[in-house]
Amino acid sequence: MSETNGTTPTGADSGPAVPPRPDTPPLGPGAPQPPYSSWNATAPIPTGGAAFGYPSPHAPAPKKQPRRFGAPVLIGGMLAAALVGGGTAVATGYAVNASGPAGLTAVSGQPVVINNPENVTAVTAAAAKASPSVVTIEVSGGNASGSGSGIILDAAGHILTNTHVVTLGGEVANPAIAVRTSDGQVHDAKVVGTDPLSDLAVIKIDAANLTAATLGSSSSLNVGDTAIAIGAPLGLSGTVTDGIVSTLNRTISIASSAVPDAPAEGSQDSSDDEFNFQFPGQQEAPSGQGSIAVNVIQTDAAINQGNSGGALVDVNGDIIGVNVAIASASSGSTASGDSGNIGVGFAVPIDYAKRIANDLVAHGTATHGLLGVTVQAKAADTASGSTSFSVGAEVRSVSGGSPAEKAGLKQGDIITGVGDRSVEDSLSLTAVIREYAAGSQAKVHFTRDGQPQSVDVTVAEVTE
Repeated sequence: MSETNGTTPTGADSGPAVPPRPDTPPLGPGAPQPPYSSWNATAPIPTGGAAFGYPSPHAPAPKKQPRRFGAPVLIGGMLAAALVGGGTAVATGYAVNASGPAGLTAVSGQPVVINNPENVTAVTAAAAKASPSVVTIEVSGGNASGSGSGIILDAAGHILTNTHVVTLGGEVANPAIAVRTSDGQVHDAKVVGTDPLSDLAVIKIDAANLTAATLGSSSSLNVGDTAIAIGAPLGLSGTVTDGIVSTLNRTISIASSAVPDAPAEGSQDSSDDEFNFQFPGQQEAPSGQGSIAVNVIQTDAAINQGNSGGALVDVNGDIIGVNVAIASASSGSTASGDSGNIGVGFAVPIDYAKRIANDLVAHGTATHGLLGVTVQAKAADTASGSTSFSVGAEVRSVSGGSPAEKAGLKQGDIITGVGDRSVEDSLSLTAVIREYAAGSQAKVHFTRDGQPQSVDVTVAEVTE
């Protein structure tokens, strides 16, 4: 549906609800591999590793004064993080040149020695645990080429990354992909599935002795928690940067990495925004390309071109997000390889990414929820009668036969939340509804005639 009277369509083309797909198995160390014939659809979805949690009272001190560990604690931490040797962590750096598949060449890695085991920080142990599960990805097709990062999901060789990495921002439909693992080996990869609406993708390599990542829980994060970005910025494999979780559930709009005629439901005119949100290294979106709305983790850990698809890690070395975008000033300057990182980076939360990855591995595609309403931002009421703050998404129209109509939503209702997430405008409503799988149930909170109400809605499926 096209925009009308300043409103923004949010799934107005909905039809009958699509039944949910059977639960797909979790990804992570020890997870069963396809075809998953014995998967128990009623079993809870594991996190791919140990239960998420922040150690107390052993949590790290603020970044400026990192916690230091004595030798006994260090040794135990190293064992947990799969470090090699007494007091020596082995990491590897590699060169990228024009030879080999998609420009990758494996070279001998040099061990990085921990010179002072008495003063190793928590970031050191977390990075050492997660780094073997992060790969460098080179993509080429036609006259285009680029690089990014990825996260090893299981021993079968499934790797989670961004759709914009494997399609070069929507430019390449049939890419040649090469993956360099942390041991310096280079492997050809094939695309298992892409999901432009979350900008996530899964590729696969055939390789032995892969180290699957431990997937954490983004729902357990706090603002201020340590965040560690691991990837290959500017092609520099195995790069680690650290910072904090700056905020949670930030809704941003980024270019769709699908073909230019992909739907852009829920997008808003961002010409007046102070910042643009874009893929690291992207100068501007291709002409005619749509946009997607995504809820993300914001971090000040440095994210640059090549970090896309890489890991955002917590202090335990568990994956909490998939690095996806950066912010740049709307004046046209970019926070990428030219002007550098400005400390505002974004990652797709791992809780959302796990669902998408499971669907892509099992089916090659993923589903997204559709509500079936057209909305606009509802301004907060003030004594002066004018404000730039919005407090919800006001329903302007409800599509006939849509999930919204079946649930009883009406024109004039102001949607203020979905589940435990707040809704401020059409963009945040679109982003949170898209996180639900087609056929699943979402609790929508709204006000009608000033009275708060809630209703359960079985969402339909977004179709292109």
